[in-house]
Amino acid sequence: MPSFETSDHVSTRSVLRHRPIGTRPVPTGKHSVVTRATAPVVQRASRPRPADATDDVWHQGDEIAADERETYPPVHTQPGNKRALMVTSTGMPQTPRPRTGQIKREAPVVRRHAHPLLYLGVGMLGMLVLWMLLSAALGWFNTTLDDFRYGRPRTFQTDYFVGHNEQNGVKSHFIALNLNGHIEIIEFPGGDATHAHIYLGPQLYGANNDLVPVILKFADLNDDQKPDMIVTFQGSRTVFINDQGMFRALQPGERQEVEQALQHLGQ
Repeated sequence: MPSFETSDHVSTRSVLRHRPIGTRPVPTGKHSVVTRATAPVVQRASRPRPADATDDVWHQGDEIAADERETYPPVHTQPGNKRALMVTSTGMPQTPRPRTGQIKREAPVVRRHAHPLLYLGVGMLGMLVLWMLLSAALGWFNTTLDDFRYGRPRTFQTDYFVGHNEQNGVKSHFIALNLNGHIEIIEFPGGDATHAHIYLGPQLYGANNDLVPVILKFADLNDDQKPDMIVTFQGSRTVFINDQGMFRALQPGERQEVEQALQHLGQ
């Protein structure tokens, strides 16, 4: 049934006896009724009738699975309402799989090799550091060992028959002392401290010269049947000749004979 759009004034039924199809201009100052009528659409026999939107929705609803239909309550539509029904599926959306050509491939990482001289330099530096550490550790070990053996100041003691006031059969007592880098030897003839003799040795120089131990040995170096005193320190040797009940320094004329005797003894 056609609908009418009217203004605020509603005309009587007799006025609407003749209803025009088109739209004409309204004279000024007069209230008229403007009506719009929809011309009926004539279906052509040769053209097929297009499918209604409701038919598409209905067929789409028929394709829904039976278990999904039970989750939705029935929807009642009024006749003549041709709005399309929105059907929502409860199934999970299918995510499109990426194509093989669309996979992003990372660029290959190019590893740069260092120059061989760099490895050589690092190795030499490591060996130098290792040598310094080993040297420091070895020096500390030797110093600690000398502390246990000779104490501080470095002191060496021994007893030996040298023929000095030993009539009672007691050996003479000798003490070799490194006092602040200066070597001193103290003799107690026959163990008698009242007749002690002090012999001054060389002065030592250099770092930690006061930590150098002094060792005494006795051997006959000039074939006089008397043991002479050999003072050994820091790889060096000093000889004192046994003469007239005590020891004296080596004279220049005796040096060659004493050196040959030391080589023979392996000193």
